[in-house]
Amino acid sequence: MALIRKRRLTEQQQRRIEKQQKNRQQEFDHDLDIEGLIVQHYGRQLEVQVCSLPKSPPAAPQIVEGEPEAFWRPIQLGDIWRCHTRTNLDALITGDRVTWQADPNTGLGVITALHPRTSLLSRPDRYHKLKPVAANVSLIVIVFAPSPEPSAGLLDRYLVACENAGIQPLLVLNKADLLSADSQAKTLLEQYQQLGYDTCITQANAAEDSPYHPRYLSQKIQNQTVVFVGQSGVGKSSLINTMIPEAAQKTNIISENSALGQHTTTSTRLIQFGKQGALIDSPGIREFGLWHLSEKNIYAGFPEFEPFYGQCQFRNCTHQHEKKCALRDAAAQGLVLQRRLDSMNRLLNELEDAEKS
Repeated sequence: MALIRKRRLTEQQQRRIEKQQKNRQQEFDHDLDIEGLIVQHYGRQLEVQVCSLPKSPPAAPQIVEGEPEAFWRPIQLGDIWRCHTRTNLDALITGDRVTWQADPNTGLGVITALHPRTSLLSRPDRYHKLKPVAANVSLIVIVFAPSPEPSAGLLDRYLVACENAGIQPLLVLNKADLLSADSQAKTLLEQYQQLGYDTCITQANAAEDSPYHPRYLSQKIQNQTVVFVGQSGVGKSSLINTMIPEAAQKTNIISENSALGQHTTTSTRLIQFGKQGALIDSPGIREFGLWHLSEKNIYAGFPEFEPFYGQCQFRNCTHQHEKKCALRDAAAQGLVLQRRLDSMNRLLNELEDAEKS
């Protein structure tokens, strides 16, 4: 009886919530709707770019002689407005397309609807809770550099995340002026090129006639919504500043003591790039956990291993110590990279540990 009563109450609550949402929706005059793009998040407020004008723009107040001029903010394409969001909406993030309404009397707006997302990039936080990073991304630019020393494991994590999110990756080796013939960063770039990943070498302060000038990166990412990821200090913000000087992203200098880099971007920010493109600069990430993925997701993140899956002697092969392991044999023969196999096994071990905890 207790279970039946609880279910009945839940259904009643659900009907009441739906009725309240319908009533709230009817409160809005849809002739005032504006299409918008979330460009930055500030706690309970968001910055939203005006992407369309309302069918019936609010009328500006008439100026009465002798009365003080009332505050009034006109609605103009491309302007950025601070907005609140309705409580019944899902959590909104940078890159989301929304419908909202402006109040020119206060200079603030309210977001009334979230448009369907084409993609969603997420990562788990330190508490293992899934945290969205950016929405509607079509390309992920993974930036690394000779200094700070690149983490091959982190690059592989990003690629697994790209595969899982269904977003195309572009590996960018920045700070070309620091490259040497035996540079680890150069070796990693060549390995990823051989695996079929799209790559680019660049230098934020390169001369105009240099093959490493950021304009070549600009050509690769034009007309796309791009999120920049990578270790702190690899030059993500410097690259964006070069391609879009008005972006005025904060930059910093690598700590000479730690050579790890310092976090300079504190919140994910979207910057218009051309007429149809946008750049998203995310906070520097030294660790990119994938505990939320399944074993199948991790396997899919290493596509070069696909021909060898299912070829091991044992169905439950861990690919770590078994004698007749197709993947370990392939690595021994140079058909696949031992480094990449180690990276996959490390992720699988992390997943197993997370499930036990």
